[in-house]
Amino acid sequence: MLTIGQLAAYAGVTVRAVRHYHQVGLLPEPERDASGYRRYGASAVVALIRIRTLAAAGVPLSRIGRLLDADPATFAEGIRRIDDDLRDEIERLRRSRRQIAGLTSGDSAALPPEAVRYLDRLREIGASERLVNGERDGWILIAARWPERVPEWIPYKLEQLQNPQLVRLYQVLSKLFDSDSDSDSDSDSNGNGNGNGDTVDDPLLIEAAELMVALNEQAEADGELVPADSVDDLPFDLMEGLADEADPRARRVRELMRERGWDGWVRNARVQGPA
Repeated sequence: MLTIGQLAAYAGVTVRAVRHYHQVGLLPEPERDASGYRRYGASAVVALIRIRTLAAAGVPLSRIGRLLDADPATFAEGIRRIDDDLRDEIERLRRSRRQIAGLTSGDSAALPPEAVRYLDRLREIGASERLVNGERDGWILIAARWPERVPEWIPYKLEQLQNPQLVRLYQVLSKLFDSDSDSDSDSDSNGNGNGNGDTVDDPLLIEAAELMVALNEQAEADGELVPADSVDDLPFDLMEGLADEADPRARRVRELMRERGWDGWVRNARVQGPA
């Protein structure tokens, strides 16, 4: 007969584990002998080794008890079900690892790979990191609402980048938003003013607005403007808000666009007269 320490050592577990198996009902707890010690026989050793083997294989303790008393067919079926659960858990962990790996790149977090490739293309044409980050946030909003549509839209967006005017717009906006207007004593936070109360817009503001207007007019002629009632309003409203919140000069660009008869960063539309 073995003491609890000898039992644990033989089975390759700790005494604490043996006591835990007693508490959860997996291993019967023998009565104490006349000297006050619990003594374990060979059957206890075999049971403990089986428990240890199943637990080490990943079988939950809550299922081990039923397996210990099962006939061969029931045992095999129980193991198969546990294996299915483990396979599902392994796949879940693999997905988690892929997601965690994606977090090493800010673009990859919450974005499908097609959108990440589009952002990389923006960098290639000269868009600044600040502007790319703004585009990234917009695509996060799009992917959250229409995840299945992003792979369909990205080829069209990449094709649009063949347009020199659009490339120039990204470059102008990058220069504009990366410039430090606060260091210019002759400009206010909107990129206008000369310190004497006169309104003087940064030439980049004017160029950006005129490029937006030209692109909108071409899209209108080609029938490519997004109809106001064709899609959900909320994602587009949020994307418009992202642009306006990014920099006060973005709001000034929209004001200049309105003066030229257009409005909107994402869902572009004609306006009635100047703002």
